Parts: sequence; C-alpha cells; structure tokens
Amino acid sequence: MSLIDWVVLIGTLLFIVAYGIYRTRGKQDMDSYLKGGYSFRWWTVGLSVMATQASATTFLSVPGEAFESGLGFVQFYLGLPLAMIVLSITFIPIYYRLKVYTAYEFLENRFDLKTRILAAFLFLVQRGLAAGITIFAPSIILSTILGWSLSVTTFIIGVVVTAYTVSGGTKAVSQTQKQQMGVMLGGMVVAVFVILNLLPEDISFGNAIDVAGYMGKLDVINLEFDASDRYNIWSGLAGGFFLQLAYFGTDQSQVQRYLTGSSITQSRLGLLMNGLLKVPMQFLILMVGVLVFVFYQFYQPPLFFIEKGKESVAQSEYAGQWDELDQQYQQVFEKKRENIQSLLSQLETEDDEGAAATRQQIMALEEKTLSLKAQARDVVTKADPENETKDADYIFLTFVMRYFPQGLVGLLLAVIFSAAMSSTASELNALGTTTTIDFYRRTIRPEASDDHYLRMSRWFIVGWGIIAMIFASLVSLADNLIEFVNIVGSLFYGTILGIFLTAFYIRYIQAKATFWGAVVAEGMVLSLFFFFRDQIGFLWYNFIGCAIMIVMGFLLQLLLPSSPKETT
Repeated sequence: MSLIDWVVLIGTLLFIVAYGIYRTRGKQDMDSYLKGGYSFRWWTVGLSVMATQASATTFLSVPGEAFESGLGFVQFYLGLPLAMIVLSITFIPIYYRLKVYTAYEFLENRFDLKTRILAAFLFLVQRGLAAGITIFAPSIILSTILGWSLSVTTFIIGVVVTAYTVSGGTKAVSQTQKQQMGVMLGGMVVAVFVILNLLPEDISFGNAIDVAGYMGKLDVINLEFDASDRYNIWSGLAGGFFLQLAYFGTDQSQVQRYLTGSSITQSRLGLLMNGLLKVPMQFLILMVGVLVFVFYQFYQPPLFFIEKGKESVAQSEYAGQWDELDQQYQQVFEKKRENIQSLLSQLETEDDEGAAATRQQIMALEEKTLSLKAQARDVVTKADPENETKDADYIFLTFVMRYFPQGLVGLLLAVIFSAAMSSTASELNALGTTTTIDFYRRTIRPEASDDHYLRMSRWFIVGWGIIAMIFASLVSLADNLIEFVNIVGSLFYGTILGIFLTAFYIRYIQAKATFWGAVVAEGMVLSLFFFFRDQIGFLWYNFIGCAIMIVMGFLLQLLLPSSPKETT
C-alpha cells in the first residue's frame, strides 16, 4: 500500500475511536454505561443496529458470494422488514416497561431463574463464538493481503475494539457506529463508481448489466422449494423471518442497541429504519460483487486469488502442472471475452437468435473456467495441505488492492476494519452486560453497589475480548465467512426465539415445560445439523428449533406437574 492509503486508513480509524471516547467522557453509572442512558434518537439507534449486523464478513464475503452465485443471497433478508414490524409492536414495549438491562431478565419475570439462565447461556455460547469469528474473518484476509502475521492483525483489531468498548460502554459503541456506518456505506458507493470507471471505455453500465444478466448473476428470486437450497424465497421468508426475529428480538447485542433509544417511539423508528434500509444496503454490496465479476470478463482474473497458495505451488514440484492450467485458463478467458463482445453486438442489433446461441457458448466456457479453478485448488492442496483453498472471500479485497487508485485502497480497508470493530464492539458490550446482569449480579453478588457492577462489567468485557481473540486464533476458515456466522446463529437462535415467543404469546405453557422443551429443542437442532446438514439448508434450523421448542412445551405442559409458582 502507498503512504496515502496508510494515512487514510489509520486516520479514519483513529478519528472514529477518538470521537467515540470524546463523546462518552465523564462519570458514568450503570444506566449510561449499559443502556446509553436512554439518550439516542432514532437515526443513531438505526445506524447502530445496522452497523452491529454489518460485520467485516459482510464486506468480504458478500461480494465474493455475488461473484460466484449472483444476487440470490439477498433473499436471506426478505423476512427482515416483517420481523422489524413484529418486534416494534411486541418486544420493544415490554422491554421498556420492565426497564430491563438484558432481554433475558424478562424471562425470569415470566418463567423462572433457570429458564432465564438457559437462554442467557445459549446467547453467550453462540455470540461468544461469533465474536471470535468477526475478529478472525478480517484478520486472516487482511493479514494475507497486507503481509502481516495473523496473530498481529487479530491482536490489533481485538485490542482496539476492547479498549474503546471498555472505556465508554454502550454509548461509545453507538457513537462510533454512526461514523463507522457512514464509512461503510460511503466506501461501497465509491466502489461502485470506481468499478464502472475501470470497465473498458466501450462498455456502458447497461452493457455490464446485460453481461451479468446473460451469465445468470442477476437472478434475484428463486421460487422453487428445496429444503437443501441455501437461498430461495421460501427459506428467506420463513427461515429468514425467524432468524431475524430471533437475532433482533432476543440477541442482547441487538437488544442493547435499541434500548438506548430515548423513548419507545425512537427505538421503534430505529428498528423500522433498519428494516427499510438493510435490504437495499445488501443489494448494493451484492452489486459490487456482480460488477467485479463483469470487470473480470474483460480483464483476466487470477486463476487463484490467494497469493500465499500460488507462492507455495511455485516452489513445489507441481509448478509445471500449474503453468499448464494457467495457460488453458488464459485461452478459455480469451475465447469467452470474444464471445461476450459478440453477444453485446448481437444485443445492440437485436439479433435475439444469435444472442441465445452465443450465450450457450459463453456458459460452456464458464463451466470450463470453473473446472480449471477447481483443478487449481487441488494443485494448491497438493503443494501444501495446510494451504487455504476457499478463495471467494479474497476476491473483492484482491481486486481493490490491484486496481483501486491511491487513497481509495485505504478507504476500502477502513471499511473492512470499521465493520470488524462495529460488530465486535456490540458483541463484547452485550457479552459483558449479560455476564454481569444475568449471572454475576443475579446469582453471585446480588447485593453489591452499582459502582461494583460497573467495574465488573468492564472486566467482563476485557475477559470476553481475550476469549474472542483466542478463539479467533484457533478457528479454521469456513467455506464462506458470512455463511459460517449465520450457521452458528441458526443453531441457537431458533430455540431462544421459541422461549421468547412462548413467553409473549402462549400463557398456557409454564416454566418447567418451557425449560425442558428448550433443552430438547436445542439437542434436536444440533443432532439434525450433525447428521443432515447437507440435506437441510441452514436457514431452516431457525424455524425447526422454534417449532420444536413450542411443540415440546405444549406436550410437556400436559405431562409435567406445575409448580406452586406456576399455578398462582
């Protein structure tokens, strides 16, 4: 990177952190540290909610997902607007009325302590894992791109985030997330214009859309029902709805964001803002990936996007085999580019029959391209079995490093770091709060002072930051980072959501039946994932866990005797 890029990157990050610490200076109490003192307007709430969900994996994996599979991933968010409406009507008023610090306090009021502890424990497990992933995701890629060691990159991100989260608590997280969200959205808008400007002079935006459409990258909606399919309209509306309802309604990292609203109305407007803007934002990020794909139809992309893997092949006995694959790859690329140019000419002259025939040739060449890339990954593995071969998450950042002008490289890297910091800060803040309120204050030191709990909250945040960094240094890269994060959530969110829906809507089911129903549901979800993960798309586990929890609650309520508390 150039000196200008380093100045832009470091200057942007230092400004965001310094601003957050400055805005939260002064003495704090429990309300201000853990709930922001109920002080924020709806736009701050909305941006904070969006920034919490928009982790670094969003900006690393989503463009790579679009590059390989097109716009279909946006179906994952189709259930989001409806989930925001349900939460605004049901969840928010109850949380405000009870003046809770965490969502799980409500469960003890409705059921009992063990149900509260179970839900809080499930949250700590899945969100603790996710915090490690949100640090690890950018660390492994940025360390490869920038030439840093993975441990150094992980340490920098983890320490910076932990430091300003401990310093300012919820207020610092929400204040910094406004600037981080601005950097993220601004960076992706800039990326769209830069990519369009990098296309050949004779290729317009309309031509780019034509190429993407004819190569199957603009297929947004898949109406076919297939339980094993990751993304279709049915999994998006059903599974996605339950996942978003669980994430925003029961995950403390999100609940804590909208509990900072100065009123119920401000919190509702913040959530509705997220519901209205999240789908367009994801569509924009996916379009960046699609445009990168179009760019690489005119300029030859690498056979493999991870430099470390290519270097190990060059130093191995498989270098000759790699060169042969690379030559074939170049020949296929040249033929495909010629056919794409012919396709655009045929579309301009309205030669539909010729365009259809040319498209078949292009898709055949694309299949050959994918076959050569698969063979290249096999060679990388042969050269060193420790090499990472899943290079989709490297596509966008590699493109930025190679083709973006000075200054903008630093801006896009700032986007990645900002996203990593915003989501990780929310997670650490929520983990510290839940540990303090639901475990330490409730069961270990119930009579201590607010100053003591405030001090312990800071120490718990530090502890979770260390745990997240340790996990980040141990975890292995999944096929796709953003999918990995969502899978982890899906395995736990359904059960947690089932507990909360029972608490809100099903008065018949009491504490004992709810607790054991949740235990059974979580066990069955984990078993299904272990044995049938290739047959069931991960989004369905949210619905399955929720449904099993509620059904088992009904059945167990019939079989188990009610306690005295439950019958009063």
